[in-house]
Amino acid sequence: HSNNFTAIIISSSKEVGIDIEKQRDKILRIAHKFTPLHEYRTLANSEAIIRKLTLVWGAKESLYKIYAQPGLSFLKHIDVKDFSFETEKTTAQINYEGRKTYYDISFLEFEGFTCVYALAQ
Repeated sequence: HSNNFTAIIISSSKEVGIDIEKQRDKILRIAHKFTPLHEYRTLANSEAIIRKLTLVWGAKESLYKIYAQPGLSFLKHIDVKDFSFETEKTTAQINYEGRKTYYDISFLEFEGFTCVYALAQ
């Protein structure tokens, strides 16, 4: 949940995770803890950077909810592939303790919020 919004996802056949976040500039202060910042230098303005970082954070949060292993690092073990806002999807990989798992990531943005959900491939 985030402010007035709550998200729920259920699947009977695949592992799933979901996250919802308010888009805010606080993400700029913590981004170095969960993603390499140099990857975002090509974005046109700070609003685009905030949107993209919020999507990456939401993707990693949704994956953590699926994987939930002690010691799993957002920065070291979870890789969200680059994407464009228009596609509203990407893929991600968790590489942890010699095991690689792959996920499909989808997202939507509304009213200054980002909702991201992950499905195991």
